[in-house]
Amino acid sequence: MLHRGQCLVLDLSGLEFCDSTGITALLAARRHTLAADAELVLAAVPPDLERVLAVVGLVRVFTFRATAEDE
Repeated sequence: MLHRGQCLVLDLSGLEFCDSTGITALLAARRHTLAADAELVLAAVPPDLERVLAVVGLVRVFTFRATAEDE
């Protein structure tokens, strides 16, 4: 359970494939964090996924970090 002010970091460095179901899961995680007044960060997003997120306009929706350890 997330609490107000917490940050959920999803480390995607091992992600090899992401289709529309995966993007839907990322959006569901975002909705969950917003409902908890928390923050969602996508870390180490593979270049292919970042391109897809850019094409569909979701780079404006998500916060990105180079690695899960970055602040």
